[in-house]
Amino acid sequence: MTTSSPHTNPVTTEIIRNAFNAIAEDMNASLIRSAFTPIIYEGKDCAVGLLDENGDVLGQSLGLPLFLGNLSLCVQIIAEMKGWDYYEEGDVILLNDSYIAGTHLNDITVIMPIFREGRRIGFATSRAHWLDVGAKDAGSPTDAFEIYQEGMRWPPTKVYRCGEAQQDILNFMRANSRFGDALIGDLHAQIAAGRTGEKRMRGLIDRFGYDTVKAARDDIFTQSSALEREAIAAIPDGEYTAEGSLDSDGISDEPVPVRLTVRVAGETMEMDLTGSAEQTVGAVNCGFTQTVSALRVAFKLLVNPERPVDGGTFQALEVIAPEGSIFHAQEPAACSWYFSSLGLLIDMVVRALAPAMPERAAAAHYGDSMVTIFSGKDARNEDAFFVAVEANCGGWGAWDGEDGQDCLINNVNGSFRDYPIEVFEHRYPMRIAKYGIRKGSGGQGEFRGGNGSYREYHLDGDTSLSLWFERSVTRPWGLSGGEAGLGPKVEIVAPDGSVRDDLLKANAIALKAGSVVRVATGGGGGFGDPARRSADRLERDRADGFVS
Repeated sequence: MTTSSPHTNPVTTEIIRNAFNAIAEDMNASLIRSAFTPIIYEGKDCAVGLLDENGDVLGQSLGLPLFLGNLSLCVQIIAEMKGWDYYEEGDVILLNDSYIAGTHLNDITVIMPIFREGRRIGFATSRAHWLDVGAKDAGSPTDAFEIYQEGMRWPPTKVYRCGEAQQDILNFMRANSRFGDALIGDLHAQIAAGRTGEKRMRGLIDRFGYDTVKAARDDIFTQSSALEREAIAAIPDGEYTAEGSLDSDGISDEPVPVRLTVRVAGETMEMDLTGSAEQTVGAVNCGFTQTVSALRVAFKLLVNPERPVDGGTFQALEVIAPEGSIFHAQEPAACSWYFSSLGLLIDMVVRALAPAMPERAAAAHYGDSMVTIFSGKDARNEDAFFVAVEANCGGWGAWDGEDGQDCLINNVNGSFRDYPIEVFEHRYPMRIAKYGIRKGSGGQGEFRGGNGSYREYHLDGDTSLSLWFERSVTRPWGLSGGEAGLGPKVEIVAPDGSVRDDLLKANAIALKAGSVVRVATGGGGGFGDPARRSADRLERDRADGFVS
C-alpha cells in the first residue's frame, strides 16, 4: 500500500477529482457495451455513480440526470433501513421499489459495496431501464391503477451474497419477464459496470493512499458546498411561485395540478410542493426520493451549473412534498409514468426563479418523454415476441440571446436518445418512412423556441400500440413576452384510410398490418416580444421553412 500524507494540495485534489469522474465514465461505458437490450445500448437509458463509504457522490457519468441525483439517496436509505453492516464484501444488491427508489419498476438500481483490505471504501452504483419486468402489459402499462399491475417489485435484495450468486432469486427473475434471458443479461451488464468501478477505485487508492484520497474528497465537498451557498446568497431573498398541470393521469381526463413555492433565505433554498395534487388513480405518481432528485436537477440548472455534482452539492437545498401527494406517493399508488410531472416541475422551477435570475432562465421545453410502445410478433423471426419502447425528442425553450434548440431529448433524460432508423427497422417489423423537424412548432419570440420532431411508422404486421404524450394542456410557455410552443400530436391511419387523432395516451391498442402511426412532439417556448426579432433571424427562419 502506498503511504501518503493526508494533507493534499490543489493539484493533487484536482487529479483525484477528475479520476473520480473518469472512473464513473468507464463504468458507464462498460454498462452500455455489455447490455443486452437496445434501450440501454442504443438509447442509453442508464446512469452510474461512484460513491464514498458514506454513500456520498464522488463521481458520476454523463447519463440521465433524473437518475444521477438519486443513487446516493438509495444507498443511504438502505443503510437507514438495515444498518451499514448490511453491506458486505462481494454483495450485489438490487432495488426497484418505487416507494424507496422513487422511479417506476422498470428502473433497476444495482448497488455494489467496494472493500479494500477489509475496509469499505465506497460503492459502485448503477441504474438502468429493463425492458420488461412482468407487468400486466409488455413494457409498461399506461392504464395501471395500482403498483401490483406494473411488474415485479423488489425491496433491497441481494442477488449476490458475499460473492455467491443467489441462483434461486435469479431464476425467479428470469421466469417472470417476457424477456428473461435479456433481463439477466442486463443485470450482469450492471454488475460488470460495478466491477469496473471497484477495480478502478482500488487502483486510485493504491496510487495515492487512502488518507490522501479521503482528504481530497473532503476538500472537494467543502469547495462545492461553499460555492453553492455563495451562488444562492446572490439570489434575492423571497418567495417565488409557479403553477402548471399535467393533461391527465391516464385514467381520467381531469388535469393534475402541480404547485411550487421556492423560498430563498440567505444561503439556503427550500422547494415546497404543498398544494400539488394528491396521489392519483393513474400512474403519474412518484416516490419522494425521485422528487428530490428532479428538484436537484432543476436546482443545478440554475445554481453553479458549471461544477460537477459531488457529495458537497445540494447541502443548502431542502425539499418538501406532502405524503400522499403525487410527489410523495404511498402504496399502492401506480408509478409507471412518474417522470411526466417531474419534467414539468423542472420547467416550473426555472419559471418561478426567472424574475430573480433572468440571465439564466429559459422558456419551457416540450416537457415529456413522449413515449411509443409497439409490441407483437415478428414474422421475420419465427413469430418471436418483441417490444419496442422509444422516447421522442422535441424543442427546447429560448432564452435571452439565443433561439431554443431543435429536437433534443427532454430535460430529465440527458444523454438518452431515440433509436437510429437503421437499428429500429432491423430489430422490429415496421418501417420509419418519415423522420424530421416539425417546423413551426416552436413558440415565436425575439428568440424562437426550438422545434419538435415527427416520425411516421408503417406497420408490417398486426401490432399493439401504447402511447404516453403530455403537455397539451400546460403547453411549453414563453418568457418575457415570448409565445408558447405547440403541444404534441398523434395520428393513427388504419389500412382503410380512416384516421384517428384524438389519442395522446392509450394502452395496448390493436392495430392491423398496414396501419400508419404518425407522432409529433411539441416545441419550446419563445423568449421576448416576437416583434423584436431581428431581420437576420427572420430571414433564416424563412430559409429554413419555419415561417411562410
